[in-house]
Amino acid sequence: MTTQRAQPDLLYSEEEEALRAAVRDLLTDHCDAASVIARIESDTPHDLSLWKALTEGMGLAGLLVPEELDGQGATHREAAVVLEELGRAVAPVPYLTSAVVATEALLECGADDLLSQLASATVIGALAVSLSVPAGSAYKVVRFENGALHGELTGIADAAVADLLLVPADDGGLYAVDASAAVITPQVSLDLTRPLAKVVLDGAPGRLLGDAEPAVQRALRAGAGLLTSEQLGLADWTLTETVRYLKERKQFNRPVGGFQALKHRLAQLWLEVVNLRAAARNAADALSTGSHDSDVAVAVAQAYAAPVAVHAAEEAVQLHGGIGMTWEHPAHLYLKRAKADSIAYGTAGRHRETLAGLVDLRTP
Repeated sequence: MTTQRAQPDLLYSEEEEALRAAVRDLLTDHCDAASVIARIESDTPHDLSLWKALTEGMGLAGLLVPEELDGQGATHREAAVVLEELGRAVAPVPYLTSAVVATEALLECGADDLLSQLASATVIGALAVSLSVPAGSAYKVVRFENGALHGELTGIADAAVADLLLVPADDGGLYAVDASAAVITPQVSLDLTRPLAKVVLDGAPGRLLGDAEPAVQRALRAGAGLLTSEQLGLADWTLTETVRYLKERKQFNRPVGGFQALKHRLAQLWLEVVNLRAAARNAADALSTGSHDSDVAVAVAQAYAAPVAVHAAEEAVQLHGGIGMTWEHPAHLYLKRAKADSIAYGTAGRHRETLAGLVDLRTP
């Protein structure tokens, strides 16, 4: 006898709304657009003081970690709310990569001591798999020889600030490597708020954690599922900010937002963002409950999220007119993040292909 899964509740709970308010207040005080723009133009694009406030001050690094391991024992729904707010602020912190992706890999391996370190934010972790690799796909590994790791990995998000690298090797194992044992070189990244890096290992010692395949696939699936919440936050901010601007901007002594053609564009975008919210919430809920439909929920959300986030950011740039084309306005930050997110953990087309296989709707 099979049991039916209860209908998911996609509404935000009171606790989730309280978490949102707290995170938004913190970001309002510590992550304004001008400071983000100034930071990405410097040699230190990551805002580690903001990371410290989010993690040590609010304990957000350990949301997915059980309480007995110094975590919060929360679920993917709460982590999704945090990522929505980080997306709204294009915050240059390694939350997705450390508190979600690396944490999920360690949860699969059962590395309790490392989980405690990530949860308490004494360590920042990074999974040494290219940001563009989707769940279910092959990923590059390094060579394990004579008890040490050798090889080169590229496109590793937030590796520049990582203390701990989780490295898959050709023997099928996932190894914990001290980042100081690797040579980490920044790569040119479109989205400077989530920098990529090349990681070179030349005889680096590693601690075997477990089998790489299940750990990596679990981490990538969670990363893709919760990335949609970041894309939701990004799209929601760009829509809200564009509407605000068009209400204030005047032409011919009338608010620009009153022009019918612009109303139609904004109404269409609003519908897309509302649908994205439903898809993102469904993915987070499915991951939090361990639903057997979670692969489908993640594929649906990611297939839909990238085009909407990119569309919202493009509309923000265009409808802000001349100011939207300047470096001083933050619209370009959102467009770059949306474009980079559109290929992170797989493109929309790749997720549609995955979805077709999951529901047995393959093309002829």
